[in-house]
Amino acid sequence: MRAEVEELSGVAEESYTLSEQVFRNIQAAIVRGEIAPGSKISEPELARTYGISRGPLREAIHRLEGQRLLVRIPHIGARVVSLSHKELIELYEIRESLEGLACRLAAERMTEEQVMQLREVLATHERDAAFQAGIDYFQQEGDYDFHYKIIQGSNNQMLVKLLGEELYQLVRMYRIQHSSTPNRPQQAFKEHHKILDAIADGDGELAELLMRRHIAASRRNVERYFQSANSAQTPIRG
Repeated sequence: MRAEVEELSGVAEESYTLSEQVFRNIQAAIVRGEIAPGSKISEPELARTYGISRGPLREAIHRLEGQRLLVRIPHIGARVVSLSHKELIELYEIRESLEGLACRLAAERMTEEQVMQLREVLATHERDAAFQAGIDYFQQEGDYDFHYKIIQGSNNQMLVKLLGEELYQLVRMYRIQHSSTPNRPQQAFKEHHKILDAIADGDGELAELLMRRHIAASRRNVERYFQSANSAQTPIRG
């Protein structure tokens, strides 16, 4: 009996490991744009691609829905999220308000050691080859993400859950999509340094203001992108 329980436990653990691995792979592909926004998710195709059974795959898909990277449409199935212009601007408005608050709290609550870790994050960004070439901004997640570290430093668990978990990958997806606009990587890096200096000085009011301005600049960048895309699609009438 004990052997059977151990065998079942091993099967469950292997299934979880496969599900976790596939979850991470699909998550990364969606966030990086390798699976395009609006794409229909085919379970048989993904099962063949990743060599996994439907059970662990469905668990991974369910988790991706929880991160708002996939949406389930009745009678159609799961698709990669594709926010409208209005929805994306609303997401940036939420970020501007809540990340501004997180930044103010971080300035008031982060330890000297946490501030030094944040400086090392920016040093890592500066050393990135793509950033030095002016192509892109450093886009690693978690502890290598300047915004994520500030959210964690706010020490407000509701903000951490919302911005660092529930909305985090969706926000990353659109940050990556719009990070390679000409001159934006260098400008964002300068803005990050000013935010960090305010946090280091313990100036919560200034830190919040600078973060709000930083995200507002990103929002305007997104708006210009949509305006440019709409202009390109407008037919020329003679």
